[in-house]
Amino acid sequence: MFATRTHRLRVATGALVLAVGMIAPATTATQTASARPATVPPPPSGFTTTWSDDFTGGSGTGLNTGTWKYDTGPGSSFGTGEIETMTNSTSNVYQDGAGHLVLKALHSGSDPRGGWTSGRVETQAATFGAPAGGVVMMQASIQQPNVSTANGAGYWPAFWMLGSTLRSGTTWPTSGEVDILEDINGRSSVFGTLHCGTNPGGPCNESTGIGSGERACGGCQTGYHTYAVQIDRSVSPEQIRWYLDGNNYFTLAANRVDATTWANAVDHPFFIIFDLAMGGGFPDAFGGGPNSSTVSGASLNVDYVAVYNKAPGGGGGGGSGTNLSQGHPTTASSTEQPGTAAANATDGDTGSRWSSAFSDPQWLQVDLGAVHNLSHVLLNWEAAYGKAFQIQTSTNGTSWTNVYSTTTGTGGVQDLNVSGSGRYVRVYGTQRSTPYGYSLYEFQVFGS
Repeated sequence: MFATRTHRLRVATGALVLAVGMIAPATTATQTASARPATVPPPPSGFTTTWSDDFTGGSGTGLNTGTWKYDTGPGSSFGTGEIETMTNSTSNVYQDGAGHLVLKALHSGSDPRGGWTSGRVETQAATFGAPAGGVVMMQASIQQPNVSTANGAGYWPAFWMLGSTLRSGTTWPTSGEVDILEDINGRSSVFGTLHCGTNPGGPCNESTGIGSGERACGGCQTGYHTYAVQIDRSVSPEQIRWYLDGNNYFTLAANRVDATTWANAVDHPFFIIFDLAMGGGFPDAFGGGPNSSTVSGASLNVDYVAVYNKAPGGGGGGGSGTNLSQGHPTTASSTEQPGTAAANATDGDTGSRWSSAFSDPQWLQVDLGAVHNLSHVLLNWEAAYGKAFQIQTSTNGTSWTNVYSTTTGTGGVQDLNVSGSGRYVRVYGTQRSTPYGYSLYEFQVFGS
């Protein structure tokens, strides 16, 4: 499903080169920069700003090479089947004088399969990580290339990071790769992925990784949106959480892979990469690759990038308090089949789910073991979600109090603020959004 984005072979010896077909482009696209924040936003509550860049250089200037490294050379050397040549020219990589970094893909000549240049940069320092018990958050405000599926075949913008151990001899993908934003072929989407493990096999590898799948990203090609990832080592099991405009759309728990694989891939610093590739295995997998209709001159624009850290003991990065529900006894009004048991929704594994019978009402309930003060509840829905439901609490499992209610549920990942207390917490569905049952990958209850 996902094609790998390996590091340059000069840094990561032994990186796999994928054999992929390629096609190519012509003409010209325009990109209009939207308004940007005056400065890098302050850190979220409980975090401190570790590092940031607001790209305040003059119009047409290059980057500070004390901070950024130009990754130059033919795309074929990256191991992903790309067809562009990455350069350090200010035609392809520059600051625009209005507070943006611009990576621009340009085509010359008559061969749609050749003549592409573009840009790829990475941070020189590799110190952006979370210590044991802490949380790190990488965030950037980005406008994707302003192309469509009609004229954007082959465009592959990305904001991602690689494990610092790659620079000291560990091979990819053992060293780990976290893709924060990828889109392909002008689809106006976002993919988030962890690559880890062994090459080519293992539970998390170069061909598939473990990812969010494609999520719609409306307006992401015509305006700036924030893309972020948090690596949270304060919870057990540890988590990686992906965010679009502050909304957590995918969470991956460490128990999806073995402990050694996770530690090798995640529990170390990372360096950050921005690039705009053309062609390659990922675009090809979705029927793309540059062709005669692909426009030249579209760009990936970055408003700012920032790294925020929360020290050990500062609580989980996903919100105030601790996930109280994970691993606690969980029951439900019904289950669709043996493989969709209630406990799947509180096991910390977004690869398993609870699904109910195909009727209303239905409920899923967790016993926290003691009365807790609650701050928020996270529902990670499968495609069959609740349109109307309540979050309810109880001290005895019999008498229930509503702490949240809606008749316009949206599905996806919903992080709901609640105020109340209880030993038992449940989601009580009264109207399904589909003819099927209610289906939750995760039911997380936070509080003190």
